[in-house]
Amino acid sequence: QVEMMESGGGLVQAGESLRLACSPSDRTFTNPITVGWFRQAPGKERVVVAHITYNKAYYSDAVKGRFTISKDNAENTVYLQMNNLEPDDTGVYYCYADQQVGPRRWGQGTQVTVSS
Repeated sequence: QVEMMESGGGLVQAGESLRLACSPSDRTFTNPITVGWFRQAPGKERVVVAHITYNKAYYSDAVKGRFTISKDNAENTVYLQMNNLEPDDTGVYYCYADQQVGPRRWGQGTQVTVSS
């Protein structure tokens, strides 16, 4: 079962930056149709933050202008650059990927905590 592996979370102060990275556990899992990030804040539902679908990036209104999602096809890695972080960005960030067929692949999540 292919999983996604996240890294890069941590504890920062408001206004600081973090970069998350995500790669598939199976390096033969390549060229997904969609790869992206969800966030789950304490006591809340998982919500989409950003994704790349057919090489086009999409962002939630809450992060537009502050976050940048990118793909490095050579490294088979997707990044989420998060700038000017706010306390409301706090949560567990989950990477996911969709291929044309088969189930959605999820990572185990990485914690991001932004203090005010």
